[in-house]
Amino acid sequence: MSFSHDMDDEYEKLIRRMNPPRVVIDNKACKNATVIRVDSANEYGILLEVVQVLTDLNLIVTKAYISSDGGWFMDVFNVTDQDGNKVTDEGVLEYIQKSLGPEACFASSMRTVGVKQSTDHTAIELTGSDRPGLLSEVSAVLTNLKCNVVSAEVWTHNTRAASVMHVTDEETGLAVTDPQRLARIKELLCNVLKGSNKTRGARTVVSHAVTHTERRLHQMMFADRDYERVDDGLLDDNQRPNVNVVNWQDKDYSVVTIRSKDRPKLLFDTVCTLTDMQYVVFHASIDAEGPEAYQEYYIRHIDGSPVKSDAERQRVIQCLEAAIERRVSEGLKLELCTSDRVGLLSDVTRIFRENSLTVTRAEVATKAGKAVNTFYVRDTSGYPVDSKTIEAIRQVIGQTILKVKGSPEDPKPGSEESPTRFLFGGLFKSRSFVNFKLVRSYS
Repeated sequence: MSFSHDMDDEYEKLIRRMNPPRVVIDNKACKNATVIRVDSANEYGILLEVVQVLTDLNLIVTKAYISSDGGWFMDVFNVTDQDGNKVTDEGVLEYIQKSLGPEACFASSMRTVGVKQSTDHTAIELTGSDRPGLLSEVSAVLTNLKCNVVSAEVWTHNTRAASVMHVTDEETGLAVTDPQRLARIKELLCNVLKGSNKTRGARTVVSHAVTHTERRLHQMMFADRDYERVDDGLLDDNQRPNVNVVNWQDKDYSVVTIRSKDRPKLLFDTVCTLTDMQYVVFHASIDAEGPEAYQEYYIRHIDGSPVKSDAERQRVIQCLEAAIERRVSEGLKLELCTSDRVGLLSDVTRIFRENSLTVTRAEVATKAGKAVNTFYVRDTSGYPVDSKTIEAIRQVIGQTILKVKGSPEDPKPGSEESPTRFLFGGLFKSRSFVNFKLVRSYS
């Protein structure tokens, strides 16, 4: 078996050397977009790898045509930058050429997920039942364990939560390597994730692996079966994506059509899910030039068969709906930018919790010693977030440090101004805040 695998691997390498990928970037063919053409020998997963490169550069795919019948892969993408302009940055164009062209080795990018090691940080993967204050509790545990969160991404969907966090040791600034300490981190975090929910499990994985965070989150939530619909009342049927799967018997394809509100990274989310469900995309057409995106995929399972049963068809529909909904930004958007320090995430999310806000999605990053964090928050009682609550929180954290994207609602009738400004006023403006002790321990 090992000999056969080695032979197949060498054959693939030979095919790639004989047919190196070709990338053509054209800024003249289309009036309002940069056209990127990618030709290559076909391999399973190559479409996801190309889409991932474009997505990681924050490029917007407005149209795409995909064909990979036979042994050849041909893609055309119309892309723009975040402002809707053609891509003219020479550094970005050069990166695309190197990442997708002859210098790239597709087989070494996505297929090493979970294999590469990092000494810079420890990766923590968390899945469990979502509840108000969960991120606050998790980050408080990490602070008590002398861990600094340098980056994190948190998704919630269908009463489930998943997060990939990168943490460092408070003293060394490097990855946590002591086995006993790692075991303690895993144990305490798992206890927090379980909470009082006895019907659904929780999972904590601690490692030094380097992964693609967003793809890993899709895999984690898929494994956690977040696609099993729970009526949470957040999305009505009109807001949900329209996903349909039919079989084209003459060609042995299953045709997947998706109509949904367009948003950044939508194409990555759907292609990622089809790939992780082990379906191969043979042809596809993408149109996202308006507020609504239309996607059409001609697929077969990796074993060569189309969708075989109604149960399988329903599962494909549910999983694609979940993939689209996971990244939908429900709630008010808050952006925080300040000097990074140990315990910052714990303190910020605790203030949210004490003001009856729950985090539905979060992106935490550290750049040049600065914490650059984005939070999507909702009122835990189901009401819109009112303006007095937000202003109280901003006075605690700092008007220039925490910015609001979007408009909070007027306060609910009879609601009182949050007392937090009196309890923790000026916390973010004083050096003494660094030594602030958490009142509650989550050990």
